[in-house]
Amino acid sequence: MELMMMLVLNTLFIAKDSVNNVSELSAKPQKKLIEFGWDEPSTEFMREHVSEMEKTAFDGTIFHVNYKKQDGSVGNFTWECWGKKTFTESELKPAIDDLKNTKFTKLTHNFLRFNVSPGDVDWFDDFSAIIANAKLASKFAKESKIKGILFDIEQYTAQIFNYSKQRDNATKSWDQYADQVRKRGREVMEAFQSEYPDVTIFLTFGYCLPWAEMGGKRNLSEVSYGLLAPLLDGMVDSALPTVKIVDGYELAYSYKDVSHFAPGYKMMSDDVLKIVNANHKKYRSVFSFGFGIWMDCSWREKGWNTEDFAKNFYTPDEFEKTVNTAIKTTDEYVWIYTETPKWWTNAGKPDKLPQEYTDALKRAKGEQ
Repeated sequence: MELMMMLVLNTLFIAKDSVNNVSELSAKPQKKLIEFGWDEPSTEFMREHVSEMEKTAFDGTIFHVNYKKQDGSVGNFTWECWGKKTFTESELKPAIDDLKNTKFTKLTHNFLRFNVSPGDVDWFDDFSAIIANAKLASKFAKESKIKGILFDIEQYTAQIFNYSKQRDNATKSWDQYADQVRKRGREVMEAFQSEYPDVTIFLTFGYCLPWAEMGGKRNLSEVSYGLLAPLLDGMVDSALPTVKIVDGYELAYSYKDVSHFAPGYKMMSDDVLKIVNANHKKYRSVFSFGFGIWMDCSWREKGWNTEDFAKNFYTPDEFEKTVNTAIKTTDEYVWIYTETPKWWTNAGKPDKLPQEYTDALKRAKGEQ
């Protein structure tokens, strides 16, 4: 999830006077905090540790779904859903039962993670397995009474959005691929909403990622996430009025200067319209704009110090200020990403997570 930190830095060129173009940034009662990181729970973990998880400031989490393979080993639907395997309801039923037997009181905005991996299917290939899996994920979300699906578009295993890496780029033009990807976007959106007409689709990135990669100088055909734009066009095309699509704006991972949030919001709401080929009015009505904050950002370079907080990317006070500004600016969702510190563990308590940071998060949300 440390995708292209250089892109984060590139977004900071936006003029600060664009802050004045964003409506007043006042906190609203419907703002939600979502947890996402290396402590990502399975449905079994959530069933066993829900009381521990609900002691945090979060309103929901991102989780994955395990299943049992024929040889008895454990597989992961989240990492295998965008490929050639068509999953069955029976394979996911134990996970559904886990959630049905979990009494959520505070964590009511949970999202099933749906990755674009293994990504071994070309856009012109048989897409029936991917569409079936998207429909199954939707049915899972509806039956489990969760908020929706976290559609993680990061190219972990294959560059499916990079036109230069497509199998047939020598014989098929950018326009041909873009048209085909937009068609697939319609199909995927129709599958997501088929079983869950008021589903929330949470994206780690929306149009903001290819827009940032372009930097005002390159075309969509030249950037690594260029084909994400037509995929989203197709999703907007097919989206029901009851559906919500969230741009999670992972570009905010390292926002320490809080003046960047308003321009970031403007990027999602206005600037990206130059690459939105779907209906602009519908884009604005179906999309919700959020922010992702990486609490232990740059820990590989700076480390993660549980005693001397000045050595971390964010001190607790800086973290509080950043999250609070994100909450004030977002339409609804802010998600907190972590790798080294864990909010919950099998031991029934956090790990490498100083109390000062948990208190800072609660203050940012107004719970202390």
